[in-house]
Amino acid sequence: MRARGALCSIVPPHILRSIAARGDADDRRRAIAALEISLQPRSERQALVMIAGPLILPPLRKRRTVYDAHHGRDLPGVIVRGEGAPRTRDASVNEAYEGAGRTYDFYRRIYGRRSVDDHALRLDASVHFGDGFNNAHWNGRQMIYGDGDGKYFRRFTTALDVIAHELTHGVSQYTAGFAMSGQSGALSEHFSDVFGILTKQYWSRQTAARADWLVGASLFTDRVSGEAIRSFKAPGTAYDDPILGRDPQPARMCDYVKTSGDDRGVHINSGIPNHAFYRVATLLGGRAWETAGRIWYHALTRELGQRSQFQHCADATWRAAGVLFGDRCAPQEAVLAGWKAVGIDVSPALLDRGPRMRIRSRRATRERFEPPSAAAEVPYLG
Repeated sequence: MRARGALCSIVPPHILRSIAARGDADDRRRAIAALEISLQPRSERQALVMIAGPLILPPLRKRRTVYDAHHGRDLPGVIVRGEGAPRTRDASVNEAYEGAGRTYDFYRRIYGRRSVDDHALRLDASVHFGDGFNNAHWNGRQMIYGDGDGKYFRRFTTALDVIAHELTHGVSQYTAGFAMSGQSGALSEHFSDVFGILTKQYWSRQTAARADWLVGASLFTDRVSGEAIRSFKAPGTAYDDPILGRDPQPARMCDYVKTSGDDRGVHINSGIPNHAFYRVATLLGGRAWETAGRIWYHALTRELGQRSQFQHCADATWRAAGVLFGDRCAPQEAVLAGWKAVGIDVSPALLDRGPRMRIRSRRATRERFEPPSAAAEVPYLG
C-alpha cells in the first residue's frame, strides 16, 4: 500500500473559505474549524507506512463497522453497528452502513473488486464527527462524516455519491496512488467523482441520458442557491451563492486554473476530466458504468501512477478502450472525442502505432472482465 499526504474531502476548501469570509460569526467559527479538521486526515495519511500483509488473509466479504464520535474529534468512537446487525434509530448510522454496502456491492458486481484494497479491507466509518462539521473524509483508514451545520449543509451520509466518492479515494490509494497536488491530485478527485456518480447511477438504474450528472445533489439546504457541489455536464454552474461563492470549475484546458490554493487546484481543475468523462459516457449512451466506467476503472487500476497528468489519463483511457473493446471501436472513438471536447488530444504516437501492441493484453483483460455471475445479481439487502 502506498500512502500519500493528501486532503481527501468532498467539500473543497474554497467553499469553506468563502463561508468564513462572508458568513456570520457562527458560520466563520464552523468554517475555520472544518478547515482545521480537514488537515488532520492529511497528517494521518502521511503517518501511514507500508506494512506486510497478515499471514492469514481475512474472509473475502463485506465487513462494515459504524462508530459514533458523539460530536467529538477522537476516532473512531463507540461502535453502534457492525456487519449484519439490524438497523438502528439513528439515520446517520444506517446511511453510513448502507452506503458503504452499496459502494462495496457496486465495485464487486461490476468490476470484481473486493473493497477498496481488493482484499476485503474493513469499511469503518465514524458518524457525528465534530460540531456541525461540514465535510466528509476518507483518512486513509476509515470514513469520517460530519452532520453538516443545518444552515448550508445537510448531513453528509445522505448522499450515496459522496460516500462512494470518498471510498474511491481508498481505491486510488491502493492502485494509482496519486500525489494530491496539481493535475495528479485533480485526477484523484476526478476518479472519485466518476465512481461516486456511477455508484449513484447504478443503484438508481439511470442511463447516461437520464442521469443528472451532479455530485452531492442532496447536500445543500434550501437556503443555498445551487444544485450540487460539482457538475459533470456543465462545470462551473453547480452553485452561485452569496455566501458559498460561485462554482470555479473549468470545463476546458484553455480555462485551466493556476493557483497555489487547494493543493494547486485539485478540486477545481478536476472539472476538466470530469467533463471529458461525461462526453464519453453520453456519446456511448446506455448505462455509463458498463463501458465508460470499465475503461476508466482499467486506467485507474492498471495504467496510471503517482505523478500522472491529464495527458496521461487521456492516453490511458484510449489504450484501455482498445484493450477492453477492440481498436478503432466505438468506445475508442468516443474516448478520442470526449477528451478532444475539453481541449486534450490523445498522443499522436499512440494513434499511429496502436493495434498490434495490445492484442495479447486485450485477450487477458477480456477474461478478467467477464459479466458478473447470476448469483452476484441479488437484491441489495443493506
